[in-house]
Amino acid sequence: MRRWSALIVLGTAQFLMVLDTAVMNVSISQLVEDFDTEVTAIQAVITLYALVMAAFMIVGGRIGDILGRRRVFLIGMIVYGTGSALTAVSPTLWVLALGWSVIEGLGAALVLPSMAALVAESYRGRDRSVAYGVIGGLAGAGIAVGPLLGGWVTTYLTWRLVFAGEVVVVLAVLLFRRAITELPAAGRRPGLDVVGAVLSAAGLGLGVLGVLQSTSWGWVEPRDPPFTVFGFAPTLFVVAAGVGLLYAFQAWERRREERGQDPLVHLALFRRPVLRSGLMTLVSQNLILLGLFFTIPLYLQVVQGFDAFQTGLRLLPVSVTMLVASLGGARLGRRAGPRRVVRVALVMLVASIAWLLGTIDPVIDDSQFFGAMALLGLGMGLLASQLGNVVQSTAGEQERSEVGGLQFTAQNLGSALGTALIGSILIGALAHAFTTQVEQNPRLSEEARRQTSVALESGVSFVSTDHVRSAAEEAGLPPDEVDAVTESYASAQLDGLKAAVLATGGITLASFLVTRRLPTAGSAPAAGAVADPPPPSPASPSGPPSPQQPTTPPAAPPAAPKRRRPRQPRRS
Repeated sequence: MRRWSALIVLGTAQFLMVLDTAVMNVSISQLVEDFDTEVTAIQAVITLYALVMAAFMIVGGRIGDILGRRRVFLIGMIVYGTGSALTAVSPTLWVLALGWSVIEGLGAALVLPSMAALVAESYRGRDRSVAYGVIGGLAGAGIAVGPLLGGWVTTYLTWRLVFAGEVVVVLAVLLFRRAITELPAAGRRPGLDVVGAVLSAAGLGLGVLGVLQSTSWGWVEPRDPPFTVFGFAPTLFVVAAGVGLLYAFQAWERRREERGQDPLVHLALFRRPVLRSGLMTLVSQNLILLGLFFTIPLYLQVVQGFDAFQTGLRLLPVSVTMLVASLGGARLGRRAGPRRVVRVALVMLVASIAWLLGTIDPVIDDSQFFGAMALLGLGMGLLASQLGNVVQSTAGEQERSEVGGLQFTAQNLGSALGTALIGSILIGALAHAFTTQVEQNPRLSEEARRQTSVALESGVSFVSTDHVRSAAEEAGLPPDEVDAVTESYASAQLDGLKAAVLATGGITLASFLVTRRLPTAGSAPAAGAVADPPPPSPASPSGPPSPQQPTTPPAAPPAAPKRRRPRQPRRS
C-alpha cells in the first residue's frame, strides 16, 4: 500500500480540481439568483476559470522545472486553497470571479503539470499505466460526485459549503505531503521566459475572450458591443489579435532557441505526431464535455424548473458510467490500442448526442434522458482513460512538466472554448429563433413586435418563461399577447438548446480527423504505459532526441547479415 501513497495524495488533488467545476455547472441557477445576475455572467465566470488555467498552464509547468515539481505542487495547493476560501465567502460576483476564476485557476495551473510529472516520475512500466488509469478514474469520480453533492448542498444548504470543504481537503493534502517524493534534478535548471509567458497568456486570453463576448457583441453585425471596428462587431478582431500574439509567441520561442536560450516551450515538441494528435483530441474532448455540461443544466433548471439536486440526480448516469469507463479503459487500450478505443468513444458520443437531441422537449422523458446520459458517460470515460497516457508517452523524463503543461493547456483551452463557443451558439440560436417566432406569430400586434425587437437589440439572455411573462406584463401588453410572447420564447429556448447540442455533435464528428496519429495496438506503448526507455516505434517523436529517445528512427533490417544487431528484449 505504501507504494501507492503518492498516488493517493496526487489523485486527491486531481479529484479536487474536477469537483468544483462540476459543482459550479450544476449551481448556475442558484448563482444567478444569489448574485442577482444573468446566465451569461456566470458563463463568463466559468469560462474565465478555464481560461486562466489554459493561459498559465505552460508557465506552471516551466516553474515546476525551475523550482522543483514537488515544491511547486505544494505551493499551488496553498494558492488553490486560498482561492477556495475566498470563493466560499464571496459577497459579490466580482469577488467570486477573483477567488474561483483567478486565484483557484492560478493554483491549478501550478498543481496540474507538476502532478502529471510526479505521477510519471513515481511509477514505471505497468504501475505507471495503472497510475494514469486511476488519475483518469478520479477525474471521473469528481464529475460523478460533483453534480450530486453540489446539487444537494446547493439545494438544501448552500453551494459555499463545497468550497469551504475544499479548504479542508487542501489542508489534508499538505498534511500528507511527505508521501510525495521527487528525484534530484539532473543538470542545470532552465530559466523562465517572461516575454514568452506574456505573449502566450495574452494570445490565448484574447482568443477565448472574443469567442465568449460574441454572445453580447455579435460576430459580424454589432449587437451591443462597447465599441465597433469599421462598423463591425469587435469579436473577430479580438480573436484575430489573439491569433497574432500566438504567432508572435511562436516567432519569439524560435528566436530564443536559435540563441541557445531557454524557451517557454520547445517548438520541436509539436513536431511529434502522437503528441499533436493527443493534444488536439484533448481540446475536442473538453470542448464537447464542457459545452454539454453548460447546456444540459440550463435545460434541466431553466426549462424544466428542476432545482440543483434534481439536476444532479439526472446527471448521475453520465458521471457513474464515466467513472467506470475511465477505470476500465486502460486495460482495453493495452489490448485494442488507444486509437481504436478513442474512435469507439467518439462513435458513442455521436450516438449519445443524437439520442439527447430527441429528449429535448417541453416535458422531459426521464428514461430516454437517462439512457443518453449513460452512453455519454461511457464515451467520455473511454476518452479520459487514453489521452493523458498517450500525451505523456511522448515525453522524456526531463520533459514531463513541459508536456504536462501542454496537456492541461489543451484540456482547459477546450473547456474554455466549450463554455464560450457553445454558449455563444446557444444564445445566438435563441435570439434568432425568438425573433422569427415573434415576427411570424399572428397573435402579436405590430406594437408588440416593435417592443420585443427593441428588447432584443439590447441583448438576450437564457431566462425562464416566468421572467419573460413578467417582462411582457410590465411592458403593458394585453394578456393574450403576453401568452403569445411567452409561448414564442419557450419554443425558441428549445431551438437554441438543440442548436447548441447539435454543434457539439458536429465537433465530435470533426474530432475523427485528429485521431489519425494516435498509436495503435503494438505500435507504441499501450495506453500510455511508458517503458524506460521507451521503445522505438513508427510514431516516435520527430523532434530533437531526449536522453530516453533513440537518435535514429527504426529502419528496415540491413541487407548485410553481419551488420544485423541482436534483437532487444521487449519491455513492458
